Amino acid sequence: MYVFQGYKVIIQNFEGKSSTIFKILYWVVVALAYACLAYTTTHMRSNPMTFWTKVTLSYFFIFLMIQLVWGLFMAIDDVVRVIQWIGTFFQSNAKSEGGITRKSFIMKSGALVATSFGAALSYGVIRGSHQYQVVNQKLTIDNLPEAFKGLKLVQISDIHSGSFWSKDAVQRGVNVINEQNADMVFFTGDIVNNDASEMDDYIDVFSQISAPLGVFATMGNHDYGEYVPGFKRTDLPANKAKIQKVHDNLGWKLLMNEHEIIEKNGEQLAVVGIENWGAKMHFKKYGDMSKAISGVDASTPTLLLSHDPSHWRGEILKDYPQVDAMFSGHTHGMQFGIETGGFKWSPIKYVYPEWAGLYKEGNQQLYVNRGFGYLGFPGRFGIWPEITVFELA
Repeated sequence: MYVFQGYKVIIQNFEGKSSTIFKILYWVVVALAYACLAYTTTHMRSNPMTFWTKVTLSYFFIFLMIQLVWGLFMAIDDVVRVIQWIGTFFQSNAKSEGGITRKSFIMKSGALVATSFGAALSYGVIRGSHQYQVVNQKLTIDNLPEAFKGLKLVQISDIHSGSFWSKDAVQRGVNVINEQNADMVFFTGDIVNNDASEMDDYIDVFSQISAPLGVFATMGNHDYGEYVPGFKRTDLPANKAKIQKVHDNLGWKLLMNEHEIIEKNGEQLAVVGIENWGAKMHFKKYGDMSKAISGVDASTPTLLLSHDPSHWRGEILKDYPQVDAMFSGHTHGMQFGIETGGFKWSPIKYVYPEWAGLYKEGNQQLYVNRGFGYLGFPGRFGIWPEITVFELA
């Protein structure tokens, strides 16, 4: 109703039937949006979500964002009008002008910005959701054995298979991963949204990912089934067993608070994997770092897979100096932001200081992958899905 007042300013030059048609059209769009919301809320608990659930969710989300942006412009105008109205009480010679009308310029500007934003989000669903970007990153590790220098390591994260709406597009992403000819592959958690069954249609796709030194994975906060209605703590063992089975079917080694020693030409590299451990947003701490790293010689170069980047500052920097580099995901870069010419910004930075790319402190490093998939809003804009290719040095 609020935005409709601004909409009427936009169509004020239309008269008679034309004006009526445009007003009816507005309410048709609104009704369709809330019909989509009703459909989504009654079907989104299915695992996996259906194609039409994702379509209706996208439509309502984009509609809502357009309304919010446009409404923001209107609110700014209303605040100015209120200030002007209050000011008339302090002007002795003020004359009534029949009330302060809305400024057509602000209404039209708001409409333009809002619809442009809606168009960007629409692009984010249709193209951005699977616009895979290969990020090449050199990773220098102190005392790295000669046998591992030049090793090519690929990282992906946050598959969220329950959100996919195009299997062909996902296959193209996996083809890009395989084209990198990695020596080793890391997957840093959130293989599903809620339930292991979401991967049933994608086992044949992701099982194509392999590497001579292995594919190693860890669990993210979505892999425990905690967000399924009626979840009980007693469900954890069964959920973990299902996720373990998924990784077994893929041929990936799921590291559950444990490590693997990679040997090459008589030299060693430690790969440690920890269950989800988050220092923010009340995420559960299932990880046990002391158990995972137990038995790893302090002189052995150590790479850590840990889904949540807040783990780095929350525990690793303080207590585990032997970890040379940590690999995370989780943030998705909020699936929206700006990255250009070395500049990067996303609203998620105000929650997670380390949210995308490489971070260093002392001799320790953290890399936060922007994610392969998407969650909630089935698209991306500005922060594209990422396949990271590291060269160890």
